[in-house]
Amino acid sequence: MILCMWGMGKNMIINGDVRKILETIEPHSIQTCITSPPYWNLRDYDNDDQIGMEDTPEEFADTLVKVFSGLKRVLRKDGTFWLNLGDTYFGAKGGHWDGGNSVTNEETGSNYRIHKKAPPKHKYLKTKDLVGIPWMVAMRMQQDGWFLRNDIIWSKPNPMPEAVKDRCVKSHEHMFLFAHPESKGKYYFDYKAIQEPSVNEDNEMKNKKDVWTINTSSFGGAHFAVFPRKLIAPCILASTRKGDTVLDTFAGSGTTCKLAQELGRKWIGIELNPKYVEIIKEQTQQQSLF
Repeated sequence: MILCMWGMGKNMIINGDVRKILETIEPHSIQTCITSPPYWNLRDYDNDDQIGMEDTPEEFADTLVKVFSGLKRVLRKDGTFWLNLGDTYFGAKGGHWDGGNSVTNEETGSNYRIHKKAPPKHKYLKTKDLVGIPWMVAMRMQQDGWFLRNDIIWSKPNPMPEAVKDRCVKSHEHMFLFAHPESKGKYYFDYKAIQEPSVNEDNEMKNKKDVWTINTSSFGGAHFAVFPRKLIAPCILASTRKGDTVLDTFAGSGTTCKLAQELGRKWIGIELNPKYVEIIKEQTQQQSLF
C-alpha cells in the first residue's frame, strides 16, 4: 500500500511497498535506477511488506527479480540499473528472534531484530557456507532478460570487524550494472564522465576500472547501512544526463536522492519505513504533496 508522497517539482519520496509503487510510476520515465536492497535474513524490521526475511536464499533472489522486473516498464529502453548486493554466510544468522531481543535505533525509532537462530535446513547449503547471493540474483536477472554489463567490486578499506579465525575478513560487495532487456545491449553510458587519472605520470585520463576502493560510511545512527556517496556518484554521472530522473527503490536514508539532486538530476525515492522517509525529507527538504 502507498502511504504518503512528498515532492517538489519532479522529485518525489514515496512511502510504501516498492512492488505496488512501481506500478504507479510513469512508463519509460526513469533513466537509471541505483539501489541496495536489504540483506537476506539479517534484520527483521517487523513489517509485513518487508523484503529480506524469506526462508531460503533462492526465495529471496526470486523475490528481488520479481521486484526488479517492474523496472522494465518504468526504465527508458536505453536506461540502466545499478544493483548493490553483499553476501552472507549460511547458518551464522537467520530465522526470527522471539520478543525481547529487538534493537531500537534511537535516531529513527525503528525497531529491528538482528538474527541469530539458524534458518531452515537447506538442500545443499551447510553451516558456514558462503551463500553466493549476489551471483544467485545476477544470474536470475539474466534469465529474466536483463543484460549484465559489469560486476563492480566495491572494496572496503574499513570493513565491519569479524572475529573469525578460519577465513579472511569479508571486505567487498558487488555493484552490478544491468541494461534494459529491450536495449539490445545499446544504452546510455558516458564513460568520459567517470574517467580516472592514469597511474603513470603522463597526465592522461583512463577509463574507470571495475574495482572501486571506497570506505563505508555512516549517518549518525540513522541507518545501519548507508550508501557511500563515492559509490553512487559514478553511477549517476555515467548513466544520466542533467535533468534525467534517478530512481532508488530502497531509498534508506536518501543518499542517492540527495546526490542526484546535487548533480542536477531529478529523482524518485521509494522507502517502506516511514521513519527513514522523514530523514529523506530532511536531507532533501521536500514538502508534502497533500
